[in-house]
Amino acid sequence: MTADFLKEYLPIILFLIIALGLSCAFILINFILSPKNPDPEKLSAYECGFEPFEDSRMEFDVRFYLVAILFIIFDLEIAFLFPWAVSLGKIGILGFISMMIFLFILTVGFIYEWKKGALDWE
Repeated sequence: MTADFLKEYLPIILFLIIALGLSCAFILINFILSPKNPDPEKLSAYECGFEPFEDSRMEFDVRFYLVAILFIIFDLEIAFLFPWAVSLGKIGILGFISMMIFLFILTVGFIYEWKKGALDWE
């Protein structure tokens, strides 16, 4: 029983051991052979090409997060539209109606966000 178990899973175990060994070796080789010449410019906080204004751990405005969430929502909408468009001939009228309901709900949400001023920068 144990021999059969090892016989079936030995290639997987060997693969995992080799992968772990190579990963650790690459990290170690990179750490040993990489140049170590710190520069104040390299060690400074990167803020979109500008000099840092304040502490890099300062609080961000909530609008940045809101715009990011809105971007993700509408990006996912496009990700759902591509497979739907490809398979539209197979899913028929029910698939078309369900996608129109989905798009209607997203459009209502977008209009609500727009009316609330979530996209306005002051």
